[in-house]
Amino acid sequence: MFEIGSSLREARTRQGLDFNEMEFRTKVRSKYLRALEEERFDQLPGDTYIKGFLRTYADSLGMDGQLYVDEYNSRFVSGNDELPLRTRRVPQTRRRRERRESHLAVLAVAAIALVTALVIAAWKFGGPEAPRVQGINSPTAALNSSAATRIRLEVRGVRGASYMEVRLGSRAGKPLYRGTLERGQAQRFERKQLFVSLASPRNVAVFVNGSPVRVPASGKLVVSSRLAGGS
Repeated sequence: MFEIGSSLREARTRQGLDFNEMEFRTKVRSKYLRALEEERFDQLPGDTYIKGFLRTYADSLGMDGQLYVDEYNSRFVSGNDELPLRTRRVPQTRRRRERRESHLAVLAVAAIALVTALVIAAWKFGGPEAPRVQGINSPTAALNSSAATRIRLEVRGVRGASYMEVRLGSRAGKPLYRGTLERGQAQRFERKQLFVSLASPRNVAVFVNGSPVRVPASGKLVVSSRLAGGS
């Protein structure tokens, strides 16, 4: 068991990020991110949104979002999953009926989610307080073409620690991360172009869109859709 809110807050402050930057990264309103850090889950739209917000927030900080969802489920979501299993075998016809009912329930949930997404989109255009959910109401539909040019950067500590700095666009760009990446840790970023500076490049592994990339001995690398390196 771990503290969900304090863990998120510690990861964000360690990377020198504020709520405005995290809202830009996650497309989740900052007031909901603040509520997650303070574990004020009653101020969030519901369990479905809370889990989606948790996964998105944790992933954007370079952590495993599913762990946060599992922790939330174990502490705040009640259900019948914890009931002890009976040793009596369930008849085959009953199992088939339960599977069919389960499929119907999944379809019903999907339909409800779709209607909810449409309501949220309508709410967004009708007022400023609509919750932003990644993948539902992005800032503009015209981003489809530019999103295709974004690259996904992942830096992993594989041999030891290395101080790392990641900036937006170039070495003079806005800093996105400054800190020491320990062995076994990873940081992930998604932008059109990033500048990476590594104090100990031999201690890390760099991946762009899932493929490994050679890091120059200088430890400085410009990553873009064309994967241009810099020294």
